[in-house]
Formats: sequence, structure tokens, C-alpha cells
Amino acid sequence: MPSWSVFAAAAPELAAEVRMRLDAHVHKTLATLRRDGAPRISGTETAWREDDLWIGSMWQARKALDLRRDPRFALHSGSDDPAPDGGAGGWTGDAKLAGVAVEVEDPETVARVVGPDGPPGPAHVFRLDLREVSTVRLNDARDGIVVTVWTPEGGVRTVARK
Repeated sequence: MPSWSVFAAAAPELAAEVRMRLDAHVHKTLATLRRDGAPRISGTETAWREDDLWIGSMWQARKALDLRRDPRFALHSGSDDPAPDGGAGGWTGDAKLAGVAVEVEDPETVARVVGPDGPPGPAHVFRLDLREVSTVRLNDARDGIVVTVWTPEGGVRTVARK
């Protein structure tokens, strides 16, 4: 399964848009799977290190234990609020990623990913390998949406909907 750097080389324009949308919000939403298969939603932050996309977790947190047991994830970039009248208003779009979180336990890599300002004590760090990346945004007329999706097998495709 491709890492962020492989995805970015394969689809540089989409990667730039996804990265912009991820960087627009500090907090993202991460979906993992509980032991019984039910979904769990957790807040998370992402980090760009070594040309890849990473998430961290407090030691033994539920999301980390979920990912250790079943590494599949979905990540949502965060979304701007719609206008007060219910229209799209300032909404500019979102990004969504799905794939497998690969835990890296090498102490030197963990230290580089967590960084000098990271929380003290042990932590889990996961590189996000990707099976699907997408963006959703309004079309230029702001009367429909444009969905752009990348998969390793299918490359980039775009669908417009009204």
C-alpha cells in the first residue's frame, strides 16, 4: 500500500490540494475499528515528516490499540462551517483518506516524528499508507460538487454532481 510520498509522486496536484485541506485544520477526525468491529471516532493531529503523513497517539490510547489490532483507518480533514442560512457559504471542501496505519517503533524514528516539542513519555506513531484519497469541493458555479478520487489501481478520477 503506497505511503504519502508515493501518492504525492503519482498525483501531485491532488496531493497538494489534500495537504492544503489537511493543514487548514489542526484537529482531524480519525475512524478506527473497535475489537467488536464497530467504528470508533477519535480526534487526532497529523504531522508531515520524512515526506510522509503521520499520526501520533498517547501511549495505550484506545485509537492506538485499535490500530495495533486492526490497522485500517479513515481520516477526515475537518470542514468549514456552512453559511448561517444553510447554504455552502464559506465551505471550501474537505479531504478524506483511507488506508492502513503502520506503527513505527524504532526509537530514533519515533523521536523524529514526535519532535522536540512533543509530549513527554512514550508514544505511538503511525505512518499512514493509503488505499484511497479524495477531495470534495463546490464547482465554480457553486451549484454542485466535484469529487476527485485517487486509488493506486485506478489513478485519479473526477466526478461532478448537481
